[in-house]
Amino acid sequence: MSSTATAAASDGKNNRESGVLLQYVVLRRDLWQQKEENDYVWPLGAVVAQGCHASTAALWLSKDDNTTKQYCSEENIDNMHKAVLEVKSETQLRNLSEKLQQQGIKHKLWIEQPENYATCLATAPLLKATMYPILKKYNLCKASIGQK
Repeated sequence: MSSTATAAASDGKNNRESGVLLQYVVLRRDLWQQKEENDYVWPLGAVVAQGCHASTAALWLSKDDNTTKQYCSEENIDNMHKAVLEVKSETQLRNLSEKLQQQGIKHKLWIEQPENYATCLATAPLLKATMYPILKKYNLCKASIGQK
């Protein structure tokens, strides 16, 4: 897949996976990618923790939705699907959160405290075909461990 690959990799029209329930986690690339010499780079564990916080919170906030119940069901527990996307900055992350809110998509924008930084967001589980049109412009997160 090219570096411009998107989460869905296709528009879902001819993709048998379009009916798959998927939870999206969107991380800020600027947290781990140093732009200037004095920039603070977050450790891998801290970035992963942010995604875990947002994912857990989004599941909890949507716990009564049928799609979340199905996603977390005993029959599906070993077959969950997540796509991890990246945005360039906090501004882009906040803009995505606003867009999701306008579209009525349940999600959790994780705000790290006490710093008050928006670090990531996660959606409630939804059909891949439903989410693709909204998230198609965002790249899959393909950062390597130790990448600068």
